Amino acid sequence: MDFLAILIPLFPLLAAAIIGLGHLFNQTNGEAGERTTSGIANIAISLSCLLALGLLISDLLSKNVGHYIVGKWLSSDTLVIKLSFITTGFSVVIVALFSVLLVVITRFSINYIHKEIGFHRFFFILSLFSSAMLLLVLSNNIVGTFIGWEIAGLCSYFLISFAYDRPVAVINATRVFVTNRVGDAGFILGIGLTFFYVGTIDWSDLNTAVDRLTTSTATAIALCFVIAAFAKSVQLPFTPWLARAMEGPTPSSALFYGSVMVHAGVFLVILLQPIIERAPFVMGLLVIVGLSTAIYSFIVGLTQTDVKSSISFAISGQLGLMFLACGLGFWELASWHLCAHAIVRGYQVLTAPSLLHYVHGNPMKPVARGLAQLRWMYIASLQRFWLDPITDRVLVRPIIGLGRDLDYFDSHFIDPAIGSPTSPNNAISSLAQLEQRIMVEHSSYDANEFGRGKGIAGKLFEWVARAMNWFEERLVLRGVGMEMVDIGRQLGYAANTFEKLILKPRYLVLFVFVVLLSASSI
Repeated sequence: MDFLAILIPLFPLLAAAIIGLGHLFNQTNGEAGERTTSGIANIAISLSCLLALGLLISDLLSKNVGHYIVGKWLSSDTLVIKLSFITTGFSVVIVALFSVLLVVITRFSINYIHKEIGFHRFFFILSLFSSAMLLLVLSNNIVGTFIGWEIAGLCSYFLISFAYDRPVAVINATRVFVTNRVGDAGFILGIGLTFFYVGTIDWSDLNTAVDRLTTSTATAIALCFVIAAFAKSVQLPFTPWLARAMEGPTPSSALFYGSVMVHAGVFLVILLQPIIERAPFVMGLLVIVGLSTAIYSFIVGLTQTDVKSSISFAISGQLGLMFLACGLGFWELASWHLCAHAIVRGYQVLTAPSLLHYVHGNPMKPVARGLAQLRWMYIASLQRFWLDPITDRVLVRPIIGLGRDLDYFDSHFIDPAIGSPTSPNNAISSLAQLEQRIMVEHSSYDANEFGRGKGIAGKLFEWVARAMNWFEERLVLRGVGMEMVDIGRQLGYAANTFEKLILKPRYLVLFVFVVLLSASSI
């Protein structure tokens, strides 16, 4: 029955492809095509659920081998990536649970999204997300898990911004997406360190090779993946993004942040149990961050005025307790907690629109007297301990700034180097005009003056340019000399630009991180 593992994520993927092509070629558009679109998604996810339950039963009967290898996906030198799936253990339990929850949420969404403009788009994203999450859980190698991890994150962005005509939805989706990229960076670094030190990227081989790793190496690998888990499972300092993510429709909130995706970080930590147990520092970090997140979420949740925000902090608090249990070594408790919490929170988010009906005549219990008298804590709770603007400043803005810098580098250096055509909006008549415009827009550099450099690099190029100028005026034939002056001027400006960029905090931190990583590898 091991072969069933490949079919579980395949059916929702095929459903997403069919829905997308049908919508693209105007075959399933409008209200008339809703039944077809929802039927395709429902059938595909239901089939995956039946197969997942069959795989679980087979595993309980001890008929599964433990893994199923389809074949070699990618090979480069010593790097071999196999298309393989896990068919036993906790992964099989989670895939069965998630598939059941996906079926329930899909059925709920049919009536909830009825007559919405983005009906077909919703079920396309829902099917693609289902495939990604099932792949994330079942994949037997880190790359496969990361692919599911990224596709699920991309789908969450699309569903948070489901009502893309509302600026708040788009802004919140962008902030959530950018914040999670910090965790993705940790995941990618963890993949690199795993292959460098262990020589494999298979989960099974990694956990069996843990005895060969030193404490420092195990700590480095575990720390990278734990950072990714913190970002995905909304632990401090990443907690604020969950409240923003509730901007999407109720089914997507239940799907992503109530029952399924938000637990991916905890699942990753449980999957890495042998590595983490060999890293005492990471175990302590799980305890500190998990406990801090639970306390923070409890205090902030007391002052929330809408049901979705209140549920979001309840979710982050319970996830913090799961990480706390992992840090204390109660891995089985954390596993059962994950399963129970996914079911309960999924139900709570789906029924959130009917909360007023359920709580009618049942008033909320008052806050403890001692806690209610702390005025400063009340204000801090209302402001969510000012963590939202802090994360914006520390995490979101640097990443957005880095993206803008990369775009500038691509458009001004890479495109000209490879001969890409210039956009008509940026077309000008001469190189001199281009240089002048760049100088005016991006610096206080005076194009009429000869390269005035700043800092060590700028002064160096200024001296080189002046030496070239002297050489041209005295030793080079007339008519050729100004070419070297132009080169010197361009080099000086490039040096100034590079120096300004490298002095930004995000690049200094990146430089220090690279130096430390290089030193540790030596």
